[in-house]
Amino acid sequence: MMSDTNTGTIEKYRNSFLKEVEANVEEGEWVKMCMQCGVCSGSCPLGKHWEHPPQEIFMLIRAGKREQVLSSDAVWMCTSCYNCIVRCPRELPITHIMHGLAHYAKRLGMVPQNQPTAKFAQLFWDNLMTKGRVNELKLGMQLYFMNGFGEGIKTALKMKDIGLGMVKTKRMNPMEILSGHAVKDLSGFKKIMQKAHELEDARVGKHGR
Repeated sequence: MMSDTNTGTIEKYRNSFLKEVEANVEEGEWVKMCMQCGVCSGSCPLGKHWEHPPQEIFMLIRAGKREQVLSSDAVWMCTSCYNCIVRCPRELPITHIMHGLAHYAKRLGMVPQNQPTAKFAQLFWDNLMTKGRVNELKLGMQLYFMNGFGEGIKTALKMKDIGLGMVKTKRMNPMEILSGHAVKDLSGFKKIMQKAHELEDARVGKHGR
């Protein structure tokens, strides 16, 4: 049986931010299982570009560094290659936790300003929600101009030969940028998404922040 002293030590270790992550972040309850071996960071193809590799993020969570974690670019860097999950000796769902932290940071309005992955995610989501399917041509154009009109023109000119080639081989139809293909039951799709939002809001409300 665990002594009162040990119980108190564990509760002290489980700081308020760790509890917040456990309650609000997908698979957040696994954070406390990280043993800081660093295999996830060594396995990540983008690891050297991260402000904080995954095991540092988990360490910061357990240290109660709420703002440092939720405002970090690191939680937006995951490309879902799953190398970390495959190699983690404790089989932590690291990819899901990182995406969950990014999603939670967005809900709290703590996304770093001009974070490119967050901007792409929002463009993708808005595109999808219009007709229930992604209009790839329109999304591509939005990405070209994501960082301003000037950058968009430069990128478009750089890619013009590829674009013309796709049009000639009928791999791209410019008219789709105006129309696109909607799902058969668009109103049903939007009702499903609205219900999902309501369930998510209720879950977050139940757990607090």
